[in-house]
Amino acid sequence: MNPPSAAIEPVIAAGQRVFGENRVQEAKAKWPPLLAGHSARDGGLELHLVGPLQSNKTKEAVALFDAIHAVDRPSLAEALAKEIAKQGRRPLLFAEINTGAEAQKSGVLPEQADDFLAACRDRYGLEISGLMCLPPHNEAPAPHFALTAKIAGRNGLKLLSMGMSAVFPIAIAFGATHVRVGTAIFGDRAAKSE
Repeated sequence: MNPPSAAIEPVIAAGQRVFGENRVQEAKAKWPPLLAGHSARDGGLELHLVGPLQSNKTKEAVALFDAIHAVDRPSLAEALAKEIAKQGRRPLLFAEINTGAEAQKSGVLPEQADDFLAACRDRYGLEISGLMCLPPHNEAPAPHFALTAKIAGRNGLKLLSMGMSAVFPIAIAFGATHVRVGTAIFGDRAAKSE
């Protein structure tokens, strides 16, 4: 579900302060008034981009999001580095690991993760704070979470974005610091109309 602002307000009122969005354009249309209405004094709000990011949307993403969970290729790392330098804004960055080597998913393959993280740091000057993974739907998630945690550990990364509503307890058991529980709170995402 992509909840409208009216559905988000009661969740904010209940004390939730960190929210994720899948798409830059949807977030850009919905969040600026919500973010403006909550000052740092009352806890503020954090907005995380948890969906894929196109390189041509990095300007908007860096301006709007406090964290980006899908750094998955050198061209995106380069575009993010340029925008971060221009805007002087430093969102938390998570490298996406494609632990299932799924052709239809983005993300760095596990065996290329160390080199990619080194390139982000050394070539692009990016500070990657953590890793993100979305295990294949038809496989047990635990081995994928364990692999992601292992890659994070050997690279000195403390943050792990793993697990969704159905499997978040397993993700937490493997060290997840960020989980996606939007479906549990808001229901299934509405199908995108054509």
